Amino acid sequence: MKLNCQTFHAHNQGTWLVWLHGLLGKGDDWLPLVNACDQYASLVIDLPGHGHSADITVAGGFAGMSELLGATLSEYQINDYWLIGYSLGARIAMYHAIHGKHDGLRGLLVEGGNPGLFSQTERDVRLQNDQHWAQRFRHEEMVSVLSDWYQQPVFADLTVMQREQLIHLRSQSRGSCIADMLENTSLGHQPWLVPDLQQLTTPFAYLCGENDCKFQSIAKQYTLPLKTIPQVGHNAHYGNPVAFAVAVNHFLSLFG
Repeated sequence: MKLNCQTFHAHNQGTWLVWLHGLLGKGDDWLPLVNACDQYASLVIDLPGHGHSADITVAGGFAGMSELLGATLSEYQINDYWLIGYSLGARIAMYHAIHGKHDGLRGLLVEGGNPGLFSQTERDVRLQNDQHWAQRFRHEEMVSVLSDWYQQPVFADLTVMQREQLIHLRSQSRGSCIADMLENTSLGHQPWLVPDLQQLTTPFAYLCGENDCKFQSIAKQYTLPLKTIPQVGHNAHYGNPVAFAVAVNHFLSLFG
């Protein structure tokens, strides 16, 4: 099995950029960035339960997701690549970089990705919270759930217009599919990745909006290699795609 993907700028030789979106998103979310990084070939992936991969359900949590990612890369014969992920996609990318089969991984760019919760108590609380949201996604109208979803503190920087635009964009998602992915890849199921991330030998950048207080704090607390995107919060590539693309291209340029 492989995930649904699109390729862009595939005529470019060398390293690929592999883009992983966040929960409720789809691969197309990255297109402004893909076009701004057009000197690289890009593989834009729809994660399980999302976009054209909506009918795919991941089994086995993060390990199963990492295997599915690896199988997708093999199908496209991509064995020289950078992973770029946002939020859920960032967590998948970090897990894959540490625990997955990744012989061709050249580097890691994560945006607003939680490296895990230290205690089992914290993980249990998070799992319970995600299961609550999953039940809502399964049984309520998407617009109603999304209206509450985007009121969470991590999205506090969104303007009214941005919030309404995201609700409109995401309302086409299938609630049951989103719920399955949310439960299977809950932060409550994710291992504590911080010690491994701190010792990662591949190039690694932790991108974060300057107004994203929670993830700025995480990066500083655990001395992750923070790169700040100005004038935006959690969804930095959406809020300031130009600055985000500049940061990505600059970081990639450091490694040929």
